[in-house]
Amino acid sequence: MPDVLRPMVMADLADVLPTQREGSVLGLGNVFPQDRYPFPDNAVHDRWVQEIADPEIDCFVVIDANQRAAGFAATRGPEFLHFGTAIHTWGTGLAGAAHDDVLAHIRISGHDRAWLRVFAANERARRFYERRGWTPTGEQVQSTFPPHPTLLQYAVVISTTKRP
Repeated sequence: MPDVLRPMVMADLADVLPTQREGSVLGLGNVFPQDRYPFPDNAVHDRWVQEIADPEIDCFVVIDANQRAAGFAATRGPEFLHFGTAIHTWGTGLAGAAHDDVLAHIRISGHDRAWLRVFAANERARRFYERRGWTPTGEQVQSTFPPHPTLLQYAVVISTTKRP
């Protein structure tokens, strides 16, 4: 599969935000029950605006075979900051290809290790990362979004991953 990332621009938020909301509501409903903690559209939008403008953060759109926006990713140095793909692409291999491209970007940026945080209760995401060689570091923090669930830190040595 060819490279599936392109730099994100402000205009992409019209596609990225609904994709992120849909995946979060479906994939994190056990972490953020929507009747009590609905997806924070405004806060997420404002965060993306700040991150796209931040020269230390690289934001990407994941594109599908038809060159349409089908996900998002962001890095800050060796940190794999944000990642997700449209639910209609789940199970197609697009997320795996995008993951590999993000790690390649981190490696090209001069890092041989990467780290990320994932919700402890997000078993699907944890399995996704663990299948790709990520391991828990033992570090934990609380999310800034209510109800402030636990985030686990994972790390990976990039030189041992498949594509990068």
